[in-house]
Amino acid sequence: MPIAKLFLNLLLSLVLVSQFQAQALATEPFKVLTYNIRYENKSDGQDIWQNRRETVVKTIAQADLVGLQEVVASQYDYVVDNTEGWTWYGIGRSDGIRGGEMAAVGWRNERFIAVEQGTFWLSENPFLIGKPAWDAALPRVASWVRLVDRKTITDKVPSTLLLINAHFDHKGQQARTNSGSQIRRWVSNNRQNSDVVFLGDLNAKIDSAPLKKLIDPSAAESAPLVDAKGLCPVADPGPDSTWNGFSKIEPGNRIDHILLQGDRLSVQSYQTLDPRTASGRFGSDHLPILVELNWRTQTEIKGNN
Repeated sequence: MPIAKLFLNLLLSLVLVSQFQAQALATEPFKVLTYNIRYENKSDGQDIWQNRRETVVKTIAQADLVGLQEVVASQYDYVVDNTEGWTWYGIGRSDGIRGGEMAAVGWRNERFIAVEQGTFWLSENPFLIGKPAWDAALPRVASWVRLVDRKTITDKVPSTLLLINAHFDHKGQQARTNSGSQIRRWVSNNRQNSDVVFLGDLNAKIDSAPLKKLIDPSAAESAPLVDAKGLCPVADPGPDSTWNGFSKIEPGNRIDHILLQGDRLSVQSYQTLDPRTASGRFGSDHLPILVELNWRTQTEIKGNN
């Protein structure tokens, strides 16, 4: 066989292998977790942070992307120190540094690369630090990160993900509703070409006014987000609630959510978890949600249009 033809065949083989590997990598699923870990409160008796923190870290280990709520500086440091191979980002809501609770986000370095990140306050003035807005009892923040999926870097256009984590106020109904509207506007203005995962403790059920501001197509001119649970082809095998109050799981009280926007992400599974400590206590006063996502191929995207 002539050397030129041999070289051409070898080159074609390498291209085919490369394309096959890129396709295989691009369809490798990843898992996203939202978890309100309950702030470190010395008055929590048997449920103090020291008794729960190992359970929280073990729960985080099940995911590739995580949004945590109610994280104070000491908890943030423990999580960072005990999640090797992860990068974390969070800002304290009280002072814009480390004071007060954070809505921290984390990702596995072997899977994702951060491009940009930031925090804004849920408020008429999103950069007014440490002030409650509307009828909120406390200042509230949303932290976000734009990530490139390493498994898609060989694609012509690598897949990017905009992850946003928030904790809506627990008392102010107007604040929760306005926060829903604010998040939807912010996503519309900042999404760019990224698919979106918005998650957090929203202190509101799926049929509430705050969630309608996020998911109802008629609630705003901008595109709505979609409840990941409703997109899942199989039922959630876990509890139908995310609140336990360190006592018992309260039926039908799903106040923590994972919402999506974009045509590239598909939901493979959705599960409300019930992590327990070694003594059988709840890992937090909330239950976490774990969702497995995958990137659709161009063929799948065209088939859905």
